[in-house]
Amino acid sequence: MTRRVPASLSVRNVDPFDPELKRLLDASSTLMLSLYPDDSNRLDGPEELARSQACLLGAYCEGQGLIACGAVKVLEDDGRYGEVKRVFVRPEARGMGAAKAIMAALEQHLLHKGITLLRLETGIFQQEAIGLYRALGYRQRGPFGQYQADPLSVFMEKRLD
Repeated sequence: MTRRVPASLSVRNVDPFDPELKRLLDASSTLMLSLYPDDSNRLDGPEELARSQACLLGAYCEGQGLIACGAVKVLEDDGRYGEVKRVFVRPEARGMGAAKAIMAALEQHLLHKGITLLRLETGIFQQEAIGLYRALGYRQRGPFGQYQADPLSVFMEKRLD
């Protein structure tokens, strides 16, 4: 059964100190550690993302509050590009279009800054995410920048121009 995107879904900046965001990001880290138990897979929390100059966005749905979040930051180790640092949707809110809405807003944020290349790293066990990124026009490629090749990682990128 396909869920319809609720008309009340909105994407906007989120306060990195919002307790609701912290709970959502903690759930994301818990999921990552269940898939990839190595502690190096622990994800940055909202304060770390904010300190790293990441753009933090939240998807809100009327009556449900914050249902998803995403972050992107500008990097320059291999040319100037944006890198998606986090996209997470509460499991019970999947299928509502929140991830697509966040990705579109992150892309617009980068285009507004004159950045036309967006990269991301996801894991081989995250087939749902890989499918979403492919549907949004991302293509798989090798590791980029200073990254070490990791057999559990999938690197993807998309030209925004």
